[in-house]
This record gives sequence, C-alpha cells and structure tokens, in this order.
Amino acid sequence: MPDKLEPQLAILTDKAPAGDAWLHEIKFDGYRMLAKIEGGLARFISRNGKDWTTKFPELAKLLPGLPVLQAIIDGEVCYVQPNGVTDFGQLQAAIADKRTAGLVYFLFDLLYLDGWRLDLAALIDRKAMLARILEIPHDPRLQYSDHHVGGGPEFFAAAAGTPGLEGIVSKKAGAPYRPGKRTTWLKIKANQREEFVVIGWTDPERSRIGFGRLVLGYYSEATGELTYAGGVGTGFSDKLLRELHGRLLEMAAPDPGIRLPKGVSRSGIHWVRPEIVVEARFTEWTRDGILRHPAFLGERLDKAPREVVLDRELSPDAKQHRWAARSCR
Repeated sequence: MPDKLEPQLAILTDKAPAGDAWLHEIKFDGYRMLAKIEGGLARFISRNGKDWTTKFPELAKLLPGLPVLQAIIDGEVCYVQPNGVTDFGQLQAAIADKRTAGLVYFLFDLLYLDGWRLDLAALIDRKAMLARILEIPHDPRLQYSDHHVGGGPEFFAAAAGTPGLEGIVSKKAGAPYRPGKRTTWLKIKANQREEFVVIGWTDPERSRIGFGRLVLGYYSEATGELTYAGGVGTGFSDKLLRELHGRLLEMAAPDPGIRLPKGVSRSGIHWVRPEIVVEARFTEWTRDGILRHPAFLGERLDKAPREVVLDRELSPDAKQHRWAARSCR
C-alpha cells in the first residue's frame, strides 16, 4: 500500500470529447480528497498532501464501515444543497463553524483494494469495483459518483443547462491513474470561475468593515510572472471581512512591481505576500485582461499559490491587447 498519495488532475479544455472511449462525470464544487482506509481507521489527504482528517471527522468515521480492509479512494467532499447541487461557499462555512456532520463524500475512483494496486487498471474497471463496494448498504453521506459513457457534448450541454452546476469532467475509460495533470482527464466548465492569488487589498468605504476589495493576480503560463487580474469586493460576510483583514495586515509586503493596465492606479493598494488563494466567478475578461463583475466564492485552502497558473484562454481581444503590450516593451 503506497505511503505517498498524489491525485491525478484534469486539464481545462473548452469542449467535451465525443466517442465511447470517454466517460463523463458531473464536476463537483468541493474539496478534492484522497481517502486512505487501513487498520479500521481512515484518513483524508488533500490534493497538496496535507492531512485533513480532523476537518471531516464524521466522514472519516464512516469510511471504515465500507466492506474493505485496506483501500485508497479518490473523491470530493461537498456541501449538497436541497436541490442536489454542490455549493463551495456553504462547504467553507460548514468547515469554519464545525458543522460538518451533513457533508457528503462523492467517491469516483479506487486506487488500491485489499492488497491489490488498481492504479494501472483501466478506469472503467476501477469504477466498476468501486460501485460494487458501494452497492452494500451504507451511510448516504458516502455517494458513488456515477458516469455516462460517450455523448460528451450532449452530456455537457445538459450540465450547462442545469443552474448551479460547475461543469463536467471527461475521462479516458481505458486509461490508468497517473498523478499530476494528464490529458486523459479533461475538465469543461459551464461558467467563468478561476482561482486567483491575493496580492493586495484596498481600504473600505463608508460603513464597510475590514477591506474594500481583494486585489487579485495569477501566474502567467507563458512567463511565470505574477499578473494583475483586477479586484473583487462582493461575496464577503462581515465575519469573513474581519477575519481576512486581520490576516492581510500580517502579510504586508513591498510593492511587487507588478504591471498594471493603463488607468489602474497603485495608490490605495496595500500589497501583501502572495500566499492566499481564492476562487471567484465572473462574467468575462475585459480586453485589458481584467475580471468583469467578479464575486468571491471562497478560499482555496487545498491549493498552493504557485499552482494558480491561468489555464483558461483570455478573450481574443484580451489576448490581442497582451500581445501588443509585449511587442511595445
């Protein structure tokens, strides 16, 4: 049984693949977790290798009840709304308030079972074994993540037409499990949302507490440089404004010299070390490569800042603007 656990990751693409060589799953809006069951106990390991068992104590107690002696399972811990859609913001609130008893663990892959390594087996066979384990009556907070074989574009269209769904994940049915980003797993998003690194904040106005906006950035895929993406000021509770502001004050840093678009002033920005990763949704990118109408969704405690590399293409206008700016340097 391997000691080091590292998940396979999906590559973002714009279209779902067609053909029966691919199977398609709903993309959950939660925390990716590998679960290791051994000796009557279970541990949750996050995608960056941290032990998160104490964050989900109720689910950790349920897993050893499955009909296995040893297992490594891949899945996602989620907060499920009454309409069946997962909600990342509610998940974060549940963790912060220690209201985790009602969370659900969606299981979608099986990497090891009772002395047998399954990571080299075909995905379709691994999922069949996982489904068999979960056929035996168990707590409904452990849910098998079913799939649809073939018909990727149609499956994505149905997901995109369902309010609240983030998108789908398409996986090569006959592929083994390989840690890191692989072309055998593809993610297709139904809406505009990305992870960003917090690089600064602005002062609040009027009666607002804490801060006005979080200043956001990401690491450029082409150059590795930290790139300005705008700011987000909506989606925060008063409690979160206070808590985040206290942390930001302790992270003060000199001006990083990041390139700002024309018309954006450095005045009023309090720069911080790029250590906090957040997720935001938005309507589109402007031609200057700035987020339009962004809203804060939550902090990504499971991701390191250097992982935040922009993986969605900007609009053609934004790409053209960036190319023109580079050519004039």
